[in-house]
Amino acid sequence: MHLRHGGIIPDIARDLHSSSVEPVVSETLQQARVTMDDIAAIAVTLKPGLPLSLVVGMKYAKHLARKYNKPIIPIHHMEAHALVARMQHNIEFPYLTLLISGGHCLLAVVEDVIQFKLLGESIDMAPGEMFDKVARRMKLRNIPEFAQMCGGQAVEVAGSRATNPHLFKLPLPLADYKDCNFSFNGLKTSVLLHLHRKEKEHQITADKLIPEVNDLCAAMLMATSRHLVHRTQRAMEFCQQNNLIPDSKKQLIVSGGVACNNYIFNALSLLCHEFNYQIYRPTPKLCTDNGVMIAWNGLEKWRRGLDIVTDLNTLDIEGNSKLGESFISKVAEARIPIKLVKIKMRC
Repeated sequence: MHLRHGGIIPDIARDLHSSSVEPVVSETLQQARVTMDDIAAIAVTLKPGLPLSLVVGMKYAKHLARKYNKPIIPIHHMEAHALVARMQHNIEFPYLTLLISGGHCLLAVVEDVIQFKLLGESIDMAPGEMFDKVARRMKLRNIPEFAQMCGGQAVEVAGSRATNPHLFKLPLPLADYKDCNFSFNGLKTSVLLHLHRKEKEHQITADKLIPEVNDLCAAMLMATSRHLVHRTQRAMEFCQQNNLIPDSKKQLIVSGGVACNNYIFNALSLLCHEFNYQIYRPTPKLCTDNGVMIAWNGLEKWRRGLDIVTDLNTLDIEGNSKLGESFISKVAEARIPIKLVKIKMRC
């Protein structure tokens, strides 16, 4: 349903949540061979996200909490993304995280389970949203192989088949801004201008695709990777100057749906090699939105005795919510010049 529309439709998402939440919980308990009597607490996402969907989860969590007399552990969606890699890897605090998805793009220092320093965020759209919108405009779904893929995955596969990946020149967003913020709106516009020019040149009509579609996807992947590397490199420099991460714990955790993109992850891996960082990402199922990361975040909080709520009336959803303490202005004030690491890659 969402693939057909090229993005999430809030009303449909709410209805699917409502019809699925109870069967999914019941099946999960059955597969785990436990009952609600074995459960100590209920972790549930309350922020940020689509309000209509968040409300469904909150109401059901409160229903279970009242029925079985369990406390609730409220979860911040992006905090869960930032922490879930600790479930699979031996990662100690503090560390740098880059969270890239369809709804977010941010850099932060993770100091502890509930302590985050936000270094940068997108000032317009997220990379996953850009991929989805451009893929829809490119008509990639008209290629049968891509019909059931999300936009980002289709762009990655198409880009890997480019025969001339340097055919299109795309700008480096925010090149003159000495902060760690991101912007993908201008990059999207540049890609669409190239697409429009080629459609006119080839007299493309109806459902046809431009012959150079793979090359344009490759150019977008490379430009996106350069932008992410550029801002992450400055974040590493800022952490070094301000002793936010010890030399013995230089780690970058990349998470969120776009972290599944191997081209982007490989570009970031080359950056980490240059700066002596270890790089990690969760397995693909844990990169995209999932319930396991919410449960893991709940477990980490439970072990520390953090955010365990028994007064359910104090809980409510927040559609928008910042991650941690903002250091964005401090990064900008530092005005750290960056000589961009040369990432010699091709799709």
